[in-house]
Amino acid sequence: MDLSKLQPAPGAREKGRRKGRGPGSGRGKTAGRGHKGQKSIAGYSRKRGFEGGQMPIHRRLPKRGFTNIFRTEFTEINLDQLNKIPSLEIGPQHYLEARLIKKVTERVKILGRGELSSAKKVTAHKFSQSAREKIEKVGGQAIVMGS
Repeated sequence: MDLSKLQPAPGAREKGRRKGRGPGSGRGKTAGRGHKGQKSIAGYSRKRGFEGGQMPIHRRLPKRGFTNIFRTEFTEINLDQLNKIPSLEIGPQHYLEARLIKKVTERVKILGRGELSSAKKVTAHKFSQSAREKIEKVGGQAIVMGS
């Protein structure tokens, strides 16, 4: 393969149609937008879910259940993922460096999938019962962080 001989596929670089450039072009005057109406005007943008004035589906469908807006969400991390962290004391900064969480401020819950390879001091906001047992079985510590 020679980088100097690279070129796009045939027909890939076709120029777009020029609109509104006189009657000879076939797309002059209204530039393919037709006459009048909402969509003929510059700056028109349709709202998401707009169905031409028909009642949108998100308003037609019945709403059910309850959404608690005050819920606390936890990022779940399993024991087998903790094995990737070489440190003996594991906390939020280590989760961030291992890309298990996106922000240090995220709340973390440790779940019990997999086994812990060595005794580690694990700090998190919550632990499942199985995770706590497995950490202590290996000789480690499960430390609950304050909110």
